[in-house]
Amino acid sequence: MPRTRLLATALVLALAGCSGARDATPQPEAESAKRTVGRIQFEPCALSGALAAQTLDGMCGTLAVPEDPAKPDGRKIDLRIAWLPPRDNAEPVADPVFFLAGGPGQASSEYAAQVAGALREVRKARSLFFIDQRGTGGSAPLDCPKDLLGQYEDREGLEAIAEYAGKCAATLKNDPRLFTTTIAVEDLDAVRKALGAPTVNLVGVSYGTRVAQQYAMRHPGSTRSIVLDGVLPNDVVAGGEFARMFERTLELRGQACAKDPACARRYPQDMRTQLATLKQRLAAAPVEVEYRDPATGEAKRDKLTAQTVVGLTQLFSYVPQAAALLPVVVDEAVQGRYGPLAALASLGGESMSGSMNRGMQWSVICAEDADRYVVDPADAKTALGTDMADMFFAACRAWPHGTRPADFARPLASDVPVLLMSGELDPVTPPVYAERVAKALPNSKAVVLRGQGHNVMAIGCMPKLIGKFIETTDAKALDTKCLETVAPVPPFTSFNGWEP
Repeated sequence: MPRTRLLATALVLALAGCSGARDATPQPEAESAKRTVGRIQFEPCALSGALAAQTLDGMCGTLAVPEDPAKPDGRKIDLRIAWLPPRDNAEPVADPVFFLAGGPGQASSEYAAQVAGALREVRKARSLFFIDQRGTGGSAPLDCPKDLLGQYEDREGLEAIAEYAGKCAATLKNDPRLFTTTIAVEDLDAVRKALGAPTVNLVGVSYGTRVAQQYAMRHPGSTRSIVLDGVLPNDVVAGGEFARMFERTLELRGQACAKDPACARRYPQDMRTQLATLKQRLAAAPVEVEYRDPATGEAKRDKLTAQTVVGLTQLFSYVPQAAALLPVVVDEAVQGRYGPLAALASLGGESMSGSMNRGMQWSVICAEDADRYVVDPADAKTALGTDMADMFFAACRAWPHGTRPADFARPLASDVPVLLMSGELDPVTPPVYAERVAKALPNSKAVVLRGQGHNVMAIGCMPKLIGKFIETTDAKALDTKCLETVAPVPPFTSFNGWEP
């Protein structure tokens, strides 16, 4: 993949969210004057991001917090905060919504345009706040020099990743040991206090669901309700179970294809078998492929490797519409026609490259997950294998990292109202994760959307259900029958689409 070959696999395996949001909201007219909420002054700004299809007019401000909470009078960093007031300029109720992005490494404010549609019902009465977690977006980003990445474009392997991480860390002006989830949770509470909000409603996607759980553990009295989309339990090692969860998704897709006559006829071999064939072939001999860049139409030539193929498949399986294209692309590659696969790999790598702050991601996973990871020998027989998890944590050999509280992995046990949602085919945070978390939450309800992938808050009637839940804080009373109309997206049987 151009400019992302070294770190592409680690980045596509991130617990990202919001890439599947498909429901837009009308854009309000730009605010013409500065406004103050609590102690924070906001001014008009345009909200967009690397994966955003639109720009949204909002209000932006900053709040200075200590870089090191143990030194409140020491060095400060600014947190970027984006604000979407209630629609029609209604007077907001006292408890706003905080949106918590995935990754780790995504900037919350860069997903405002996508999330506003999914939370349109909530926004009738409440303000939406998007706080860039420290290390991302406009909040002291832990950016590696672009020219340094260029030095590693054509290098692969764990040692190269660790070497790159060490050199990157040496260039940072901020201390990466202080960019953990635990400290970020205290940043969130500092924002809540500065806004003058007695309580907040937390909406987290993917890794953001862990942030929400950690906040509720540390600040139970300030948490009014929680919405979790693509749930990551505190005790799960982020990145440690990717191989098993992806294998589960492949098996479910294979079963669904076998039951569909058109799909079974078109693909007598399931995708897992085809991926194994491709992985073995390309591991032995990567191929140089000529293809057309799907974004520009420019003729390109690039190397296709086994890691590229499997990483790409995992990435595009996040979203059903993208996953529907994979069977025909993979089948073409098995037949020796690699162009479509190379084009898709280029598109995937470029789209992800600007959406994740890898320095912040390393600060989080190296402090909270790497030392908890234990290799499962069974992973070697999966499509992803053990290489993916090894790459995910490779930077921790050289990346300076902090610590976590002793009770970090303890499940959230609380009476707080919680709505948990999962996609049936989610390749990273499957429904069983939500079920596990819900066991310690008596005022919760877990829903599963049939045939869907990672991040489902914008699908079907979910926006209305989220709005109703945050309004009433009664998860168990939600009537979720409307979700029965959500249908799987059938796999393409050709590049023209699927058979009816």
